[in-house]
Amino acid sequence: DDVYMPNEKERWEYVLNESGIIFQGLEKYIQQEAWNYGQFEEDILDISLAILDRSLNHCQDPAVDVSNRNNPVYVSRVVSAMVNSNDEKGVVEGKWNGKYCSGTNPLRWSGSVTILRKWYRGRYKPVRYGQCWVFAGVMCTVLRSLGIPTRVITNFNSAHDRNINLSVDKYIDISGKTLHLTEDSVW
Repeated sequence: DDVYMPNEKERWEYVLNESGIIFQGLEKYIQQEAWNYGQFEEDILDISLAILDRSLNHCQDPAVDVSNRNNPVYVSRVVSAMVNSNDEKGVVEGKWNGKYCSGTNPLRWSGSVTILRKWYRGRYKPVRYGQCWVFAGVMCTVLRSLGIPTRVITNFNSAHDRNINLSVDKYIDISGKTLHLTEDSVW
């Protein structure tokens, strides 16, 4: 079994623990937030299976998708794509600035259960709004409910290779000011 964990302490941390701390903020201003994963709450397993069944992979070829669900790497990738609604009309819609009057400010979420139930009961309409730690918390809940050992990690220096040239390009002038000459982003 690819996901078997013989160590009881690790099993508790990666599968059984229903609450934890998620770190968020800025590199020099890190905050910790309590998060309720709630992977054993009523209907969370059903919702997690619905997430898999609504994925692009499943819609394109249900037989191939279901036959690959014994592979935790495959399932993790499908769940990752589905949690972020911006990519595949999934669970949480991302928003990183502005007003959140048409949804919930990402800072107000404290767990995954409400988000997952809202998505499910809202007939699969993306829940507004999330940011990185919200996506991570929801993904952790879904994977744990499916029996895949998971924990949330936090990164405070990130980059995105948007032009797919296998490097992250950042241009700086002689005075040290960042020039916006690339589609890549560093945050």
